[in-house]
Amino acid sequence: MPKPYPKEFRDDVVRVAENREPGMTIERIAADFGVHPMTLMKWLARSRAEKIASETGSPSPSDCDAELRELRQRNRLLEQEVEVLRRATAYLSQAHLPGKGSTRS
Repeated sequence: MPKPYPKEFRDDVVRVAENREPGMTIERIAADFGVHPMTLMKWLARSRAEKIASETGSPSPSDCDAELRELRQRNRLLEQEVEVLRRATAYLSQAHLPGKGSTRS
């Protein structure tokens, strides 16, 4: 996977695209900065979503992405803990079974 562009670079390209003069296309701006036009369109969409989120007071998409990553990591850790506990339970339940040499009559 290619390395992501620095945030400052993305912000600069988005600012230029949002303030472009009539007749200047997204494709031309993307070519001038050396990015794919679809990449620039995604950056513009994210920028608009973040502006809307800040105006309405809802969390921005980047905040939601960070929270989702954190929750997925926490979920993986909890799944690992459950697996350890499941194995420990199975082991301990086998340890308490009476063996062949039981003293019961």
